[in-house]
Amino acid sequence: MKKNYNNTRRKLYLPEYGRHIHEMVDQLMSIEDREERNRQARAVIAVMGNLQPLLRDTADFTHKLWDHLFIMSDFQLDVDSPYARPSRQDLMVTPRKMQYSQERIEFKHYGKYVARMFRKLTEEQNKVAVDNTVDALARYMRSKSFEYNQEHPNNEVIIKDIKQMSENGIELDEVALNNLRSDYKQHLSARTQKSTQRPQAKPGQKPMQQKPQFAANKARPAARVQKNSNDNTPRYNSQK
Repeated sequence: MKKNYNNTRRKLYLPEYGRHIHEMVDQLMSIEDREERNRQARAVIAVMGNLQPLLRDTADFTHKLWDHLFIMSDFQLDVDSPYARPSRQDLMVTPRKMQYSQERIEFKHYGKYVARMFRKLTEEQNKVAVDNTVDALARYMRSKSFEYNQEHPNNEVIIKDIKQMSENGIELDEVALNNLRSDYKQHLSARTQKSTQRPQAKPGQKPMQQKPQFAANKARPAARVQKNSNDNTPRYNSQK
């Protein structure tokens, strides 16, 4: 008995339709009568539509089914389609290769756009606009430096980085930048725990009296023993 496994069969072009639909398409190509082949092709399209109910809501539902029919026949089926027959080149378009930037980022914690903005400011003639932009960028650089180093940098470091990124093409107001403070709030460390010591008495004030502490293991008084008048059996009185 010859065993027929799927790994020995031909590859399915559209596995979502299954092998039976692919065999029906293969049977279509073996029909010599063109009219009969067209009629059987429309029957196969109807079966394909029943297997793909999610595509019925699309505008070009029938168009997609005919394209799938030609794809499963490896573009060799010769039938009269109501739509333009697709070609292998139209469906196997090679995507355009994306161009990735190979620019080296010198200050990675600032980002490449900060350096670009400083180089662009060298061409600006408005001194007020340059000063306002440099002030905003310097605050941004302080915040990013804090995120990277977990501590606020000195303003001298910010001025040095600005001169290096702008290639000394910007006239800086170093006095204003030295007085710059970042709006970035530094995270507080562990909260200071409340002191357990008692507050000291002010001069001229009586010290606070401490409440007496009772011993936890204080001895309980012994229970009194009473004798029954009728017999000599001792009886313990728990009420006293």
